Order: sequence, then C-alpha cells, then structure tokens
Amino acid sequence: MAEDQAGDEPDDTAEDPATAPAASPAADPRAGADLVRQSLARAKAARRARGAAEPRRYRRGPAVPAEHDEPVAFGASLKDLVEERGWSGQAAAASVLTNWEALVGAEIASHCSAVRLTGGELLVEAESTAWATQLRLLSRQILETLARQLGPRTVTRLSVRGPSGPSWRHGRFRVLGPGPRDTYG
Repeated sequence: MAEDQAGDEPDDTAEDPATAPAASPAADPRAGADLVRQSLARAKAARRARGAAEPRRYRRGPAVPAEHDEPVAFGASLKDLVEERGWSGQAAAASVLTNWEALVGAEIASHCSAVRLTGGELLVEAESTAWATQLRLLSRQILETLARQLGPRTVTRLSVRGPSGPSWRHGRFRVLGPGPRDTYG
C-alpha cells in the first residue's frame, strides 16, 4: 500500500525532463526530427552570436558570358558544343547508323542494315546473298551519296556481308566440323 501512495504523489525532487540527461536515445522525448531542429537552431544562434558572416553561396558551373543573356535553342547550343569539342566526325559517324534509311532510301534500307562504322569502313549486312551481291555492285553510288550528305571522309569504304546463319553452338563444349551445311540465304 505504501507503493500505491508513493506513485500518486508528485515528486518535487525530480529533474526537469528537458534538462535531465537521457539514459538512452530511445528514452529521450526530443529524439528524431525535433532534436535535429533544436540542435540546428542552437548552432545558428551560436554562429550569429560570434558575429560570423552569412554563409557563402557557391555558383555551379562557369559564369555565363554577357552575350548569352538571351535564351538559346537547345539544338543550336548542342551543335555549338559538338563543334567546339571537335566531335563533328563522331557525330557524323553516329548519324550513319541512326539515319540509314534516310541516307540510302527506303528500298535499299528495307533489305539491309548498317552494322557499324569503324575507321571510315561501314559494315552493312544484307538480308540475303542476292542483296549482298546487289549492294556490292551499288557500293560506289552508295559511297558517293554518303560523302555528299555526311562529308567526304566520314565513310571511305563499304564492306557488305551476307546474312548470318543461326548459331549452332549451345553449351560449353564444341565439336569442330563443317556444321549443318546450309547457305541461309
């Protein structure tokens, strides 16, 4: 019964919970975001009390020159960047692969595709051996068209290959030999 009476009476000797040291972080009533806000407010007040200047504002990136006060179209600024960095040749090479149909025409592009451009040599893969032969015969005209549209040194050689057959290699082990003996095209 003495325990019940002791719990009902307020204890005047207990410390204020705001100033009392907490036994653990979980027991602290000021934990979490409130504790962070209070700590930040105390740090700002201490800085002002020391007379520290306002925090510096840093700019990101280079300063904008005065001649660029007006907005610039994204495409124009991208073109300027490509020319400034010397990426014009690489951009032209990439445009061969992405704009293949517009460069050679819809009929030719429907029967072949540009695979890669390495060192001025464009590798084209035809859908059949007949179209591969036709593209080899047209290679001079295709090179002239590409030189006229992209520049004279972007594509210097056209290499045409026929269709590639399916891979018969499955698994880790290989058996050497002639394979399935089909032309696939």
